[in-house]
Amino acid sequence: MQRVLKKAKDFNELVMFEHSIFSLPFIFIAMVVAADGWFGYWLLLMGVLAALSARNFAMGVNRYADRDIDAQNPRTASRPNVDGRLDAMSILIFIVVNAAIFVTVAYMINTLAFALSIPILAVLGSYSYFKRFSSLAHVILGISLGLAPIAGVVAVTATIPLWSVLLSLGVIFWVAGFDLLYSLQDIDFDKEKNLHSIPSKYGAEATLFISALFHSLAVLFWILFVWSAGLGFFAFVAAIGSGFVLYYEQTLVRRDFTKIDRAFFTVNGYLGIAFFILIVIDRMLS
Repeated sequence: MQRVLKKAKDFNELVMFEHSIFSLPFIFIAMVVAADGWFGYWLLLMGVLAALSARNFAMGVNRYADRDIDAQNPRTASRPNVDGRLDAMSILIFIVVNAAIFVTVAYMINTLAFALSIPILAVLGSYSYFKRFSSLAHVILGISLGLAPIAGVVAVTATIPLWSVLLSLGVIFWVAGFDLLYSLQDIDFDKEKNLHSIPSKYGAEATLFISALFHSLAVLFWILFVWSAGLGFFAFVAAIGSGFVLYYEQTLVRRDFTKIDRAFFTVNGYLGIAFFILIVIDRMLS
């Protein structure tokens, strides 16, 4: 039993399970809006399984593909994929199992979800390889998480309305913006290893500007989402309030690069949860 628990702990560290907080709120925001309220326990279970298996698949592919890079980077050299705790075959099995769970869950939801399941996995798996040849890897990560709201509304209505696309675009620029900030930690390493990233190619100042631009676009798309979906006052508070949160995040990183972890994990985690709670309140009072 201790061996099993230790292996589970290693896999948890591999995929950083607690960081699922970034994608889960926006899946459920889309589901709440699509259902105009509560969408049922069945879809709640399916939504959680789909989100977690998709994220585990994406993180598994990322850690498998980056074994050589992570081993050379002092910041990542102690990860389970490179320090001997998890071998390559174990990670591959983990990837295949989570892909199978995701496709199976999609099949159980509806036909459109099933049809989109393989293309979604292809996008999620591609992020890990982009930084080897393109600085657009940050945007690909944004697209990977930005698929979450689309998946949520497809689960409820088997359609992709305009408001869900606007919500998704907001998530894409939100995630790409904070990934740019996070990647500042590896700017010297990326230059040394000829890895493609916006910080290594254009420098810290340009990265901060692009990140701020992306976050401004995120807020704009979230406001358009609220308007397009015909939501109310509290939804507008969520969209506009996110702008103040992201401004704080930008200010935090500009003052001190050592605050990047705090900005990345804490601030963004609170943003997603607060956005979701305000959308729920808005639907309850509508």
